[in-house]
Formats: sequence, C-alpha cells, structure tokens
Amino acid sequence: MIDTHTHLHYSGRMPGERLGISAQQLVDKMNENGITQSVVLPIESPEVGTCICMTETVIEAALMFPERLIPFIHVDPRMPRSEQVIEYLHNSCDLIKGFGETVDGLPIDDPLHKKIYAKCSDLGLPFVFYGSSYSNFDEVGLPGLERCLREFPDLIFIGHGPRWWNAISADDDASCGYPDTPVVEGGAADRLLQEYDNMHADISAGSGYNAVARDPEFTQGFIERNWQKIFFATDYLSAWQEQPQIQWVQETPMTDEQREAIAEGNARRVLRLDD
Repeated sequence: MIDTHTHLHYSGRMPGERLGISAQQLVDKMNENGITQSVVLPIESPEVGTCICMTETVIEAALMFPERLIPFIHVDPRMPRSEQVIEYLHNSCDLIKGFGETVDGLPIDDPLHKKIYAKCSDLGLPFVFYGSSYSNFDEVGLPGLERCLREFPDLIFIGHGPRWWNAISADDDASCGYPDTPVVEGGAADRLLQEYDNMHADISAGSGYNAVARDPEFTQGFIERNWQKIFFATDYLSAWQEQPQIQWVQETPMTDEQREAIAEGNARRVLRLDD
C-alpha cells in the first residue's frame, strides 16, 4: 500500500513545543502495517498554530529513506515570490512528486492560490488542499473549487479535510463537523470527482474516513463511480494515532481491481512513481 498523506515533526516556536513523529518512527509504523511508501507533506502556514514543518525537513527525511518516503513541497501563497520559491524547491530534489498540503486562511479560488495552481500545473505537481472553516474555504456546492478545476484543467487537485468531504452529501451546509447521518445522493464532492478528470481525493484523517464509513450502502456506489480517483491515506502524524483507513481498504467490499487501485495503483499512476 502507498499512504498518500502523512506528516513528520512539527517544530514549535514556544518553549518545549514539538509535535509529531520522526522519519524513523514513520518508517517503523509503515513496516508494522505493510505500507511500502508514504507521501510526506510539509505545512508552512500559521493557521496550523505555532508549529510548522518546513519543506526542507521533509526533503531531508526523504533523502534518509528514498525508497520509502515521497516528499511534497509547500509554500504559503502569501509568501513573497512564492512561485520562484516553489520552482527552487522543486529543482532542489529529484524525489519531489507534489505540492501540499495547503492550510491557509484563503478561499480556495483566491488569486494568490491561483498563482500556486499555475506554477504547480507547469511543473506537473499534484496539489493537496485541506478544506476547512479556516483554510481553502468555499461555499455550499464548492463553486470556488469548481471554477479552479475549470481554469486549471491540467492540475491534479487532491481534496482532503471536512469542507471537502462533507460535500459528499447533498445536504451539506458548509459546516465542518463529522456528520453521522446517511449520505444524501448528489453531493458536490461526488459530482466533481465524476465530472472533472483533474479532481481526486484522499481518505485521510477523521474527515476522510468518516465520509467513506458513515453510510456503507452509499459507499458501495461511491466506490463504483470513483475508484480511480480515490487514494488510500491516513494523515498519520502521532505515535498514538489509530489508522482505520487500513482496515477499510482491506475489508470494504469491492473488486480486487478497485482495491489495488485505491491501495496504491492510483497513487502510483498520478504521482508517476514508475517514471
């Protein structure tokens, strides 16, 4: 399996503040769970708090375990010369396979985001965003995201977070909780996955797992419609953290072809891991 969403240590600016796991701890957990490779995502935006994980930290970890860890890069879109910084980071390491995750206090279709989208599209870097009440936010029906999917058709968007995943249901009200009610057919996330070749999603964190586990009957159809767009992912970042997505991928009823695609085939194709 390929886990397309993990994190490492977040170094804080407050005394004694440090969160997350080391590269060795991540690889040990991968070995324990039968995960062959993991995408490691930096976060450099202040919206996550006083702790950040720099791209350089992720690259350093990937160079320690080049066969196991897949580094992404991240630059806050509000940073001066963000496009030039992205190009510099991309060119600094040939292991780089994507951009994200973005956790910043801007709308999904903000002009500053669009500069990042354009650069990632030029470089062929898939883009992971965290949709929430405070980052990459959007209205009911995800119209901002849909505008971006149309404007940047060559950029692979990978949806993550409660704002994205709650929109799997047509009764989504743009809140960012963890609903436990049955999914109503016709949700924006489901529709965008079907209508746009460049829309994908990972099932990481509580939001992703909740979306695919809350209504097993709906999930059967969701898999049938979108199995080539979904990535196995956990958002693993703490030693105590449970990873229910592993059991979900292994035990949820689906064909062998669908299971292989979600577990690793889709990631291998989109991230061009065999190039």
